[in-house]
Amino acid sequence: MKINVTCSLNNFRQFMFISMCYSFTPPNLLHNEKVFPERTTGQGTVYVEAEDKQTLQKIREITFVQVSDVLGIIYNSKSGRSQLKWRSLRDDLGKLTGEVSSNSLVNLFASGTLAEDYATTKK
Repeated sequence: MKINVTCSLNNFRQFMFISMCYSFTPPNLLHNEKVFPERTTGQGTVYVEAEDKQTLQKIREITFVQVSDVLGIIYNSKSGRSQLKWRSLRDDLGKLTGEVSSNSLVNLFASGTLAEDYATTKK
């Protein structure tokens, strides 16, 4: 399913954690809004483009980075069925576009990235 919506950076960040590493992320990283997960090896590359980025910790295949001024995020699921791009528009708002699997769609709703009425208002 194709997606093209405006959403907050924090909601998309929550989607990333739910989809990638929620079960093993330490609480101090999970609750810090400046920390994002990245995955650079193998299938399912996830990359955060920011003006400033610092590596904090690596757990399994996930590298946790602390960022400031996020410009964009590239998210590719391990299955290869979801390819999403978030691009900053202004402040905390950005444009989310790409192809999303049914599993990722559920996670987008769970994170608040997509409003509950998205499925009924989609043309």
